[in-house]
Amino acid sequence: MSSQKTQSKRSPEASAFYIAGLILLGIVVVAFVISLFWTPYAPDATDAASKFLPPSLEHPFGTDNFGRDVLSRVMSASKYTIFISAAGVAIALILGTVSGIPAGYYGGFTDRGIMLLGNSIMCFPGILLALVAVAVFGASVTNVIWALGLVFAPTFARVCRLGTMEIKELDYITHARVMGVKPVRIMTFHIFPNLVSQLLPATVIGLANMTLFESGMSYLGLGVQPPDASFGKMLSDAQAYFRVAPWLVIFPAMMLIFYILGLYFISEGMRVSLTKGGK
Repeated sequence: MSSQKTQSKRSPEASAFYIAGLILLGIVVVAFVISLFWTPYAPDATDAASKFLPPSLEHPFGTDNFGRDVLSRVMSASKYTIFISAAGVAIALILGTVSGIPAGYYGGFTDRGIMLLGNSIMCFPGILLALVAVAVFGASVTNVIWALGLVFAPTFARVCRLGTMEIKELDYITHARVMGVKPVRIMTFHIFPNLVSQLLPATVIGLANMTLFESGMSYLGLGVQPPDASFGKMLSDAQAYFRVAPWLVIFPAMMLIFYILGLYFISEGMRVSLTKGGK
């Protein structure tokens, strides 16, 4: 009876987080999808006669110091933000899974070796490591993705390791071992599917954190390179003109906030749902 009351209490809370997150995230995703086929103007098209035009029907987000349409550039920037964060999380998830599950399953030297490597990466600020990697190998979208994937991989490895250490003690895993099922099959078909519910919130948070990292790197000139648009680079270029043209800061910052807040709200909804389910 008490668990039913808890469910009825927490369900609206989780739903509110999901709805708020999907609305905010949906705005950016819609801009991303539309930008794949159409933008009001070419994002890189300059027009010296149209510099610093305020928002209007012709240019809803105004124009920048080169006369470029800000709405078109914001739509193009959403493409890079979503692609980089998704690709970086995919790399981190794969690396974290293939290292964290064996570490938790085998323990001993395997566990200590993998965790030592992960802890060595995590003892440095992630943004610093990513900046160093990109500075050494060059500023490009591919290098940014790999740098972020490697920096975030230990986080996913920890989630997989802790989850595996709990799951491997369950009766059906013991039964599978007694029946002679190979460890690789146990980890792939018995343990990994049960880790999905733990990896989902970590993946959503990872998307948000990677977006912050990528924006910071682009702001410093080590992320997406001109003439391609990115939220961080747009904010960096706009800071010198904030008093003259505040819309150059407002609209890219607004879209970046929508994307990150949307992901955090969805993650919080997942947390509330899992807490409710656990009770």
